[in-house]
Amino acid sequence: MPLERINYAFETARRRGRPGIIPFLTTGFPSIKATLDLAMAMEEAGATLLELGIPFSDPIADGPTIQRASFHALEKGTTLEQCIYVCRELRSLGLTIPLILMGYYNPFLSYGLERFAQEAAEAGVDGIIGADLPPEETEPLKEVCDAKDLALVPLLAPTSTDERVAKACATGSGFIYCVSVTGVTGA
Repeated sequence: MPLERINYAFETARRRGRPGIIPFLTTGFPSIKATLDLAMAMEEAGATLLELGIPFSDPIADGPTIQRASFHALEKGTTLEQCIYVCRELRSLGLTIPLILMGYYNPFLSYGLERFAQEAAEAGVDGIIGADLPPEETEPLKEVCDAKDLALVPLLAPTSTDERVAKACATGSGFIYCVSVTGVTGA
């Protein structure tokens, strides 16, 4: 169902002749309640999918805005477990658009990959983005995501070679996240 929900969301946007809009929220910034409220408002405003960022202490791919949001969320005690809770709560509130959890690999690994995939799928997550996970290292996460029908969304940079594009397309699912700038995001 998660991959179907992603495909349906993009197909619906395509049929309507509009681009797919995928906003990003750092979970827990400025609060869990605000994340819930903002996510629901984003769906109501027409978001195609929603990325929920998992706060991380060393967000190397993120610029100062997302770094500050992550730092604030971590100071408030936001954990990976709470991010999964937020997804579950959003589904119980009636959110229907696909939910993509975006984070760094170390928290997934520390949580336990199988446990992470299981709980994410049960909470209504549709896909996972590992911001620091190169295609050559995706196999353990890909296996658990595939087992739970979760998309494993690869990232490509403007500097990606043809070989890297092919590798990302072969290992990823759901969609390809094309980073629009060289360097960090969220300036």
